[in-house]
Amino acid sequence: MNDEGMVTQLIAAHRNGDDRAGDRLFALVYDELHAMARRQLRYRKPGETLNTTGLVHEAYLKLFDRDENGWNDRVHFFSVTARAMRQILVDYARRVKAEKRGGGAHHTELNASLISDTSNNVDILDLDDAMKELEALNPRLATIVECRFFGGMSIEETAALLDVSSRTVDRDWLKAKSFLFLALKGGE
Repeated sequence: MNDEGMVTQLIAAHRNGDDRAGDRLFALVYDELHAMARRQLRYRKPGETLNTTGLVHEAYLKLFDRDENGWNDRVHFFSVTARAMRQILVDYARRVKAEKRGGGAHHTELNASLISDTSNNVDILDLDDAMKELEALNPRLATIVECRFFGGMSIEETAALLDVSSRTVDRDWLKAKSFLFLALKGGE
C-alpha cells in the first residue's frame, strides 16, 4: 500500500477510536509536516524562538488533543494542519507583540511572493486580519489560500479537497490573491 493509502487508512482508524493510529499517522507524515512548517517559517527573523520542529509539534498537539478528528482523507488532514499552523503562527505573533507592548514590536512576517508578484514580507497579523475579511466574504477563497499558501498544496490537491475542478481553484486562487494583495496594500 502506498503512503497516501496508508494515511487515509490511519485516519479512518484514528477516527474509529484507535489512539495508536494517530501516533502512526504522525510518524508517517512527519517529514511532510516538517516541510510544511519549514515553508511557513522560511522568512522568520533572526532570534525568533519558534522553529520548524516546534511548529510541527504544536500542530500535533492542536490536532490530536481534541475529541473530534473528523478528517476525511490525506488532503483534508493537511488542510486542517495548515490551518492549525496558521493559527499557531498568529498566536505566536500576538504573544510576541504583547510582550513588547506595541512600541518597537517584533512582527512575524511571511514572504508574500505567493500572494503577489513582489517578494515583500507581510506581517502575519495583518495577513490574518485580511484572511478573516476574505473568509467573511467568501469562505471557499479563504480555504484555497490556507491550502495553497499555508499548506503548500497544489491546485489539484486543493481541487480534490473542495470537490471542484482545478480550473475553478485556479480562477479562485487568482481572486483570493488579488483580494489579499489589495487588502494588505491598503494597510500601508
